[in-house]
Amino acid sequence: MIRLGVPSKGRLMEQTFDWFAERGVTLSRSGSDREYAGRVDGAEGVSLVLLSAGEIPRELAAGRIEMGVTGTDLVREKLAGWTSDVVELAPMGFGHADLIIAVPECWRDCRDLDDFAAIARDFRAEHGFRLRIATKYHRLVRAFLALHEVADYQLVDSQGATEGTVANLTAEAIADITSSGATLQANNLRILQAEPILRSQATLFANRAAQGPQMRAFLDQLGLTA
Repeated sequence: MIRLGVPSKGRLMEQTFDWFAERGVTLSRSGSDREYAGRVDGAEGVSLVLLSAGEIPRELAAGRIEMGVTGTDLVREKLAGWTSDVVELAPMGFGHADLIIAVPECWRDCRDLDDFAAIARDFRAEHGFRLRIATKYHRLVRAFLALHEVADYQLVDSQGATEGTVANLTAEAIADITSSGATLQANNLRILQAEPILRSQATLFANRAAQGPQMRAFLDQLGLTA
């Protein structure tokens, strides 16, 4: 049996259902929106498990589901050495978002990472503590800033409303996912002129240890094997 983990609500669930339907596999929720049971029609030996997108990477790595749909950002953030645990099967063409660093609009001299590094150094010298960056993507942000030799900062955990942390004086900058940038602008924040930390989208993954004839047959049905 292949257990397929799919986001349990919202636009991401709907687009995932549409993606599979286009390939002849019908996914549906059983009962009300408060129930997390699901049904698969059009594919033998596949069951549907409805989970939050944030749970799917760990469930995949633990082998409690064999396949799952979630954002590339969540897999890379939650799974250290993710390629040893899961296989990226197919980008799905929706759920696009960039993981970026944003600073207050009033920081007019801060345009790129070099400016940001200089401001961070000056901030520590002036205030006696490191500049705070609010984020829930600790692993990805640390790796990115180390690559670009930015050192004088500290990460502040933020699991929601990250854009508001600067106005609330709990951080000086943020690192977060954005698709349009509208929420950043509404909170007087500006994206640094740099490549995003990560370009993310909804992606179909599989547990690396789950590869076998049944998995290959299902992938053939989805048109994902040569």
